[in-house]
Amino acid sequence: MGFAHRLLFIRHGETDYNREGRLQGQRDIPLNPKGREQASAVGRTLRKLAGAEIDRLEAAHAFVSSPLIRTRETMQRARLAMGLPPQDFRLDDALKELTFGDWEGLTWPEVQARDPAGAAARAADKWDFTPPDGESYATLALRLKPWLAGVERDLFVASHGGVARALMVLLADVAPVVAAEASIHQGRAILFAKGGFRWIG
Repeated sequence: MGFAHRLLFIRHGETDYNREGRLQGQRDIPLNPKGREQASAVGRTLRKLAGAEIDRLEAAHAFVSSPLIRTRETMQRARLAMGLPPQDFRLDDALKELTFGDWEGLTWPEVQARDPAGAAARAADKWDFTPPDGESYATLALRLKPWLAGVERDLFVASHGGVARALMVLLADVAPVVAAEASIHQGRAILFAKGGFRWIG
């Protein structure tokens, strides 16, 4: 899709679910101590490497986050580390992670034990597979399209790994099969701009 703006994107820091390999989806899990440090670290890195852009985005009130607690806390800690008021950002439901439905809270070995057919189907087509009562990456991308169409300026976004993968497809022409397997690092930022993306830090 044609998109004229820049998105400076951070994924939330680590949670205990991440550490344990559990599917979080839309469960509202807070950051753990490592995740809190990752959130502060990405703020320090961005202040050092992209300080002028951070100041420009702040002047435009262009910070927006998923409403889930792990992304809100990540945004607050990153902003504090950038020398900005921690609470001055908007929330947008469109930026929530995809939901894994009945699989949320399970580890992959538990999914494979409880739903081997579903686990095999997802392994065969990770982008399009929909967990029971959940969402696929393809559905998430459709959810994000109207949000992107409404973006009127460059933004700083705190969100989730699934959202980053969908944005890779929508904004950077990454093949869905590649995006679905992409590692989305915690404690680093992605710049989506000019039809591509690059990692910062």
